[in-house]
Amino acid sequence: MASFVESFWGERNNGFDVLYHNMKHGHLSTKDLADFIRERATIEEVYSRSMTKLAKSASNYTQLGTFAPVWDVFKISTEKVASCHLELVRKLQELIKEVQKYGDEQIKAHKKTKEEVSGTLEAVQNIQSIIQALQKSKENYNTKCVEQERSKKEGATQREIDKAAIKSKKATDTYKLYVEKYAAAKSDFEKKMTETAQKFQDIEEMHLLHMKEIVESLSNTVKEIHLQIGQVHEEFINNMANTTVESLIQKFAESKGTGKERPGLIEFEECNTASAVEGIKPRKRKAFGLSGIIKKEKDAESVECPDADSVNIPDVDDEGYSIKPEASQNILSAIANMLGWDCHGRSGGRAWQRGLGAGRAPDAGDEAWVGWMFWVQGDGAW
Repeated sequence: MASFVESFWGERNNGFDVLYHNMKHGHLSTKDLADFIRERATIEEVYSRSMTKLAKSASNYTQLGTFAPVWDVFKISTEKVASCHLELVRKLQELIKEVQKYGDEQIKAHKKTKEEVSGTLEAVQNIQSIIQALQKSKENYNTKCVEQERSKKEGATQREIDKAAIKSKKATDTYKLYVEKYAAAKSDFEKKMTETAQKFQDIEEMHLLHMKEIVESLSNTVKEIHLQIGQVHEEFINNMANTTVESLIQKFAESKGTGKERPGLIEFEECNTASAVEGIKPRKRKAFGLSGIIKKEKDAESVECPDADSVNIPDVDDEGYSIKPEASQNILSAIANMLGWDCHGRSGGRAWQRGLGAGRAPDAGDEAWVGWMFWVQGDGAW
């Protein structure tokens, strides 16, 4: 396995900067993971609410017919699935708290690490500055050496040659000095960078292990809920298998049945005419008239005619109607006058009409005939 100690050196010595920012990026990864789990929890919560709503709607579907009991199976199964997803939301929220707690611990650990590796940062800055100075001193040294050699070949004066030699020696000393400084800075930098690189690797290994534990916890949580959902689906399948056509028919018959008694037989019964005739009673015709007046008239007749021989038997006309005595005719005329009716004689009797002109007798089929007709049938009967 590759290690930070072996992989973060290079000419510009930027390994420290890369490792330090990688440590800082670890906190961003933790924050992103918390956001991801939070978003997953939100989706699960929305799904749970939707499933709960769907379960309630199952009660609104028609409860008529033999298929009605199946909706209860759907309702119970959907409610359990919604409960599983809600349980997943609860566990994800707990996991988010753990991730946030780890993120807070990360900030403290990074702050502490920054203080611990501050010496390495100085060593990096020192060696980088020494390398730059060494490079310049080397370039200056090469330039002065070339100038000194050129002055000798071009026949310059001794004074110019000596002056070039002094500059060349000074450049040489400066260059050697930075070489020595670089050697010392290099030793310090390598020592500190090795320790710091190992520290950064330990931090990253711990961070990755912790992040993997969080992801594993997330996976196990989702797996556990999915197993529960699988059990719910298995239960649903078993319930549907047990909900046979015969059981649905039986439930419907038991709950909506109207009875097991079938209609009885009805036989033809002959009519018993003898008993029917014997049971008939004669009906008396009720006289139409003023009972008070008739009664008084009868009483007067009974007083005047105490003997049966003295009773006057009324005459009967050709049609069988009685010819009313004059006294009765007068009573009828008085009643007709009170009602505003006109009187006309007809076949031994008298008829009264209302609505005809004075002196006009009704004709057969006359549409203006709207009154009543009274035919005297017997003494005292109208």
